Amino acid sequence: MQSRFRSDPRLTVRMTVTLFLLGLLYVAFVAALIVLLKSWVLVVVVAALVLGAQYWFSDRIALYAMHGRIVEREEYPQLHGVVDRLCAVADMPKPLVAVSDIDMPNAFATGRNADHAVLCVTTGLLRRLEPDELEGVLAHELSHVAHKDVAVITVASFLGVIAGLIVRFAFYSQLFGGRGRKDQNTVAIFMAVMAVSAAVYAISFLLIRALSRYRELAADRSAALLTGRPSALASALTKVSGDIARIPTKDLRTAQAFNAFYFTPAFGAEPGIAKLFSTHPSLEQRLEQLGRISAELGEAATPENTA
Repeated sequence: MQSRFRSDPRLTVRMTVTLFLLGLLYVAFVAALIVLLKSWVLVVVVAALVLGAQYWFSDRIALYAMHGRIVEREEYPQLHGVVDRLCAVADMPKPLVAVSDIDMPNAFATGRNADHAVLCVTTGLLRRLEPDELEGVLAHELSHVAHKDVAVITVASFLGVIAGLIVRFAFYSQLFGGRGRKDQNTVAIFMAVMAVSAAVYAISFLLIRALSRYRELAADRSAALLTGRPSALASALTKVSGDIARIPTKDLRTAQAFNAFYFTPAFGAEPGIAKLFSTHPSLEQRLEQLGRISAELGEAATPENTA
């Protein structure tokens, strides 16, 4: 079923190209590992298990990692009410609604498709945002589900995960392998596996980051057009980004592993070089785009909606 979120052909092209390139990289990676490890069964079984786990259980993994839980309407009536209205306007299935009891203001959507999606917000976000700002954030996250880029990012990140697992497996098998097996040939194979895995991880990392930055701009644009209030989304972005920057980096480390799924990245006051490889475009770029949409829609510029 096609939702009423405005389609983005450029996002579709980017997702297709990214998945194609990662698919080629994946085939080359598996072939190299089979040649090096001389065990195609091990490589294929491990790769299939990890891909299946990421695709089918990504929502549960993300919720567990961020201490999220599914909540019913009786517990969070206002939150459910906003999600209901947005899904009705967008003509899309309502996802499961979850809340994470952490102070970091943020939100994310996960799941393999619109019928198996979860929309999660933190209690820190609920405490800080006004109703129209919350609507903008939730519309942004629902846009990810409607555009199917949540599933694409989940599948795309698989290659980096499997590369990292192979590095760890190679390291521990070399470290704890039999005493008589650590000959020169074994060391050479070990180094080759490490080099191939590191290269694959680096390439997949860059491809995913490039797609992720564009998909965030696409979600901002779709949310602003659906709600008709880009200034409310801009206000939420400014407020959330500012509050996250004041949270100590040590308190954000667990959350940073899921930055690709968040409304705004979990950077501390001094993000350093990590910001150069961010999953999101800069705040300035996002606000500039929302400003252009606001002008196109002729949205009234009042002190309340320009905060």
